[in-house]
Amino acid sequence: MTLFVAEIVEMLHTFMWPFVRVSAVMITAPIFSQRALNLRVRIVTGFVLTWMIYPFIDIPQVDPFTVGAIYGLFNEVTVGALMGVTLQIVSAAIIVSGHAVSSSMGLGMANMMDPNLGNVPTLSQFLLIIGLLVFLSLGGHLVLISVLVQSFTSIPVGSGLLSTNAISGFLAWSSQIFIGAVIMVLPVMLGLLMINGCLGVISRASPSLNVFAVGFPALIPIGFCMVLLSMVIIVGKMEGLWFQAFQALNENMLGL
Repeated sequence: MTLFVAEIVEMLHTFMWPFVRVSAVMITAPIFSQRALNLRVRIVTGFVLTWMIYPFIDIPQVDPFTVGAIYGLFNEVTVGALMGVTLQIVSAAIIVSGHAVSSSMGLGMANMMDPNLGNVPTLSQFLLIIGLLVFLSLGGHLVLISVLVQSFTSIPVGSGLLSTNAISGFLAWSSQIFIGAVIMVLPVMLGLLMINGCLGVISRASPSLNVFAVGFPALIPIGFCMVLLSMVIIVGKMEGLWFQAFQALNENMLGL
């Protein structure tokens, strides 16, 4: 089959719209947005996914040099970024939970530089790695790709910005950054709170006892033991948060 230059240019114009949405997902979604996947890998992955999706979707003819093209580009970026950020809420909740536990057990200053997140506590980094492994074990990357493909049917290219229900649903789901973080490590925080209360009682009963010299070194090993003993509960809460994220993604993007 012979393709003329005009047909090739027209194909590139139509190929650009789904590619923008897929690229926005690649930039914001968990796993795909990790620095371990360099820019070339993300571009190739997005190009392959778009090439597989392209024959099955209807793409309107839009002149890329008009104001309507800018509006459509903004729409595609918004849809793709909102899908990835919806799942990133769980990652943010895991980081907040690590912050809370680290501060309670005296490891608030034990930070490490993460190329993706910046300066985060070491315990948050450990919990985030566990959370991403749970995400992969649940097939979250496959669910995300499935929702991405179906989004071209529920939110066609050039159909306008997301509905108010999708935006309000995302804002309601974002509260899980704090609620999910507290629920995830609630047993550990309650245990550390009881220990700190006991240390306060001891300091009042025996003012000559240096609580800072005795209490803080004891909190760190006790906190680590409590985290290890609660890992089954923490992993279970992580799975629950990921399932809630998939449900929120289906409700906001597909209306299911």
